[in-house]
Amino acid sequence: MSPTDTVPPAGFRITGWHVLIGVTLFFAIVIAVDVLFMVKAYQTFSGQIVKNPYEAGLAWNQHLLDEKHQVALGWSVDAGLQGDGGLVVTVNDRTGAPVEGLKANATLERPATEQGRVMVRLDERAPGVYEGRPVLAPGAWDLSAVLEGPAGPFQAERRIIAP
Repeated sequence: MSPTDTVPPAGFRITGWHVLIGVTLFFAIVIAVDVLFMVKAYQTFSGQIVKNPYEAGLAWNQHLLDEKHQVALGWSVDAGLQGDGGLVVTVNDRTGAPVEGLKANATLERPATEQGRVMVRLDERAPGVYEGRPVLAPGAWDLSAVLEGPAGPFQAERRIIAP
């Protein structure tokens, strides 16, 4: 008997069938857990995005009416920061004439979060020019200005960058 004719020792050996069964069981368990999570997610989701959809729908209809009103007014709004950190909002009508006598308020918030929201009252410094003094950290801010006057409310949104 030569050394190459030896019989392998008896015991457990991993064969191709063992690997196939192991891989199949692994993926079956992963798929079963995924299906369980999807079923539980669908069972607990009410389908509502807001808690009061009827009121949200009414508010949306009012928003659409406000947009039509703003288009009819034809006002243009420009906003920016001065070198000393003052916020300046300029309002002109469709002919380019300044819009005077508005009550103006602004809300500034970060684009990605509601933290750090700053509200500021804007005072008319010149015809159609409204200024306020918010304290802003450097970076991007979303400005939402509400301008109220005899013609009704007007809302303008702009992105400004604080140095």
